[in-house]
Amino acid sequence: MNNFIELSHEIDEGLITYPGLPAPIISDYMSREKSKSNYAEGVTFHIGRIEMIANTGTYVDVPFHRYAEGFDLSELPLKSIANLRGVVVRCTDSDCAITSESFKGIDVRGAAVLFHTGWDRHWRTPEYGGDNPFLTRESCERLIDHGATLVGIDSCNIDDRKDLSRPAHSVLLKAGIPIVEHLCNLQSLPDAGFKFFAIPPKIKNFGSFPVRAFALLP
Repeated sequence: MNNFIELSHEIDEGLITYPGLPAPIISDYMSREKSKSNYAEGVTFHIGRIEMIANTGTYVDVPFHRYAEGFDLSELPLKSIANLRGVVVRCTDSDCAITSESFKGIDVRGAAVLFHTGWDRHWRTPEYGGDNPFLTRESCERLIDHGATLVGIDSCNIDDRKDLSRPAHSVLLKAGIPIVEHLCNLQSLPDAGFKFFAIPPKIKNFGSFPVRAFALLP
């Protein structure tokens, strides 16, 4: 039997994903009670409304997020976010800066490369917005050179948030490699031998949006 592993955080009212950015507002557009007048007796529907920024929960970044000329979510190739061979790079014992030594000897070509730092244990706490683990420019360049298809991480940002040049985002997105941030539950995955999916809606002129990220084990 196929085995699905959830890798996304739940989005709910009041969720703070990234320090300084607003939480989503979730409400009814049409409640079940109000819908009663529109349908036959005993038939009700609910239509919800959500107001949120694109960078909420577990989300994907595509080149338009960083570059005006980069492709947006409506142009995102499905082959770069779905049914990818997945590999996990374990970085739970490393310091904040993750170098290419962490994935030395791992075949990343054509893969979704997921960096397991364990930072998701701080989710919804003040510590989550602290000095998060991040990928160095050198590690991102090595991932590009070795043919990675997607890069994900379970921390607050793939970049050192103190570095305002945002080298990881700049290098990976310039190369057309999607980034998935705020993953969770990577400890439940094997090091390899699974498929990875992170599918956003097809939205024009958007460079980021929440995804339902998950792994499929054989």
